[in-house]
Amino acid sequence: MIEIKNLHANIEGKEILKGLTLNVNAGEVHAIMGPNGAGKSTLANILAGREEYEITAGDITFDGVDLLALSTEERAREGLFLAFQYPVEIPGVSNVNFLRTALNEIREAKGEDPITAKEFMALVREKSKIVELDSKLASRSVNEGFSGGEKKRNEIFQMAMLNPKLAVLDETDSGLDIDALRIVAKGVNSLKSPENASIVITHYQRLLDHIVPDFVHVLYDGKIVKTGGKELALELEEKGYDWIKEEMQVS
Repeated sequence: MIEIKNLHANIEGKEILKGLTLNVNAGEVHAIMGPNGAGKSTLANILAGREEYEITAGDITFDGVDLLALSTEERAREGLFLAFQYPVEIPGVSNVNFLRTALNEIREAKGEDPITAKEFMALVREKSKIVELDSKLASRSVNEGFSGGEKKRNEIFQMAMLNPKLAVLDETDSGLDIDALRIVAKGVNSLKSPENASIVITHYQRLLDHIVPDFVHVLYDGKIVKTGGKELALELEEKGYDWIKEEMQVS
């Protein structure tokens, strides 16, 4: 589904990604772990199309399309979704209007008719149940006045509504208590299918107790230096990241 080859990127002249390579197939969940400054959020932002990052080498292909040639809006229409580490507030724009516009943009790109009001509200009711989102929150301005947990649940609600091919979850567990974490993870798990994929970026193994990955990758100093199964996350939880550095020095 997405193939990243030898990606190099910098911001304000500082190189962050230094040859990152990653392949994600449909039906898979990939977790990316790593210390602060390793490049995890940089990767998420580049996939989403943030323009302040300069790509100096490498390629990203998404379902056969050159992702780097697409604008942020075009990437969304192609089926890429980013759940932010710090979801932004959009005062004056209601969740339902925002989502209906976004959904119809995607439908138009596929050559489909706009969704009817009746179909849309039925979809809102169905998908809001997945993350136990109060219907009043669904009608309020996007994330305005929401608690941290409500913002994260709203992100997964948006993901459920838009049904992307690839969801990139950038530290979705950040700031969540146990109950909110369970609800968010339940939502992510319920949306998994053979036709879509997820990249879960996290510092902590606790999220992976709820969202079980097919692969865990260690991102260190701008590269993926180690890949394994869920047991790798448990090893990182026990040992930290220093042993990865030592292993790299030995090799």
